Amino acid sequence: MAEITPSTRTELEAAAFRRLVEHLRERTDVQNIDLMNMAGFCRNCLSDWYREAAGEHGIELDKQEARAIIYGMPYDEWKRRYQT
Repeated sequence: MAEITPSTRTELEAAAFRRLVEHLRERTDVQNIDLMNMAGFCRNCLSDWYREAAGEHGIELDKQEARAIIYGMPYDEWKRRYQT
């Protein structure tokens, strides 16, 4: 296996995270409850983890701000458009 430096690892992890978020934004047909049942996490979990990571870096986000980052829009709007 190729040597991966810590900074490259962070860049790769960030790229994978961005792709996961984009995938979840595209798959609006998949409900959070489906994700929880199948994978043990959902978009809300991901936004909580994002908010916690931001807090560890001294960046305060409230729950709604973090959800908007993950959902690509305000959470209430996403629910209105896509939640069944």
